[in-house]
Amino acid sequence: MKQFQTEVLHEPLNLLADWISREQLAGELGITADTLARWEARRQGPPCTRIGRKSLYRRIAVQDWIRAQEQVHPVRKSRGRS
Repeated sequence: MKQFQTEVLHEPLNLLADWISREQLAGELGITADTLARWEARRQGPPCTRIGRKSLYRRIAVQDWIRAQEQVHPVRKSRGRS
């Protein structure tokens, strides 16, 4: 007698749905991926997670970081002589 095996179709998990790559974030912010890498090295910029050589940014953490950068009266850093 043949046994019928019921296959349950599983949709693949989208584990990275809430994350974006360094390149994607750079494009959204209008800066280069190198700037984000520099910020990461200096512990500035939005928080990120590294998986192997890939840096990923959680969308909500980036939005929170942007809100934290907001200033009522932006302070201009002086360059050179005053």
